[in-house]
Amino acid sequence: MADKCDDKKCFRHGGLKLRGETVSGKVVSAKSRHTVIVERATTKFISKYQKWAKGRSHIAAHNPACIAAKVGDMVELAETRKLSKTKAWTVTSVMGKGEQA
Repeated sequence: MADKCDDKKCFRHGGLKLRGETVSGKVVSAKSRHTVIVERATTKFISKYQKWAKGRSHIAAHNPACIAAKVGDMVELAETRKLSKTKAWTVTSVMGKGEQA
């Protein structure tokens, strides 16, 4: 973890402002530069069948150099402005370290 980064899209060291929701999830892919894919588990009640349905969603998030989340880490995300075609979230903190697959 670096103390300082020169990333313009970093919420701490750049000019990026956080807004809206904060969510948490597990990093499932970190292959792209400055991007991680975070998986969130969801449960939804279906009233017609009176049952709960499990689901999951994948969110593309910006991964600043000062945070450097890796595969398997539990992370917290915050909503931002649109950073690219698919990214509108940024990693704000690593809540737990995971094992590399």
